[in-house]
Amino acid sequence: MFISNAYAATAPTNDLVSFLPLIIIFVLFFFMIIRPQMKQAKEHRGMIEALQNGDEIVTNGGIVGKITRVTETFVTVEIAANTEIHVQKHAVQSVLPKGTIKSI
Repeated sequence: MFISNAYAATAPTNDLVSFLPLIIIFVLFFFMIIRPQMKQAKEHRGMIEALQNGDEIVTNGGIVGKITRVTETFVTVEIAANTEIHVQKHAVQSVLPKGTIKSI
């Protein structure tokens, strides 16, 4: 046995430094993905609560119509003359400016 075993020296580790990349990734995900999605959901919730008779809307399915009646969970939408459908409130995608239906 002419050659002795060589052992690597242990590097001093800091627990905070080893978790720092994970913390940075979580912070980036929060500010780039989670926070904007929460803001958009809050705006949609406010729009749903503000629905009223006479509003012109577009549903998630692409149906354009005018609200004729609003209940707690449903809205009645007139999509043509004497043709009304019932749609859940959360299926309303956006509220259109007044007069949009006539210009289509």
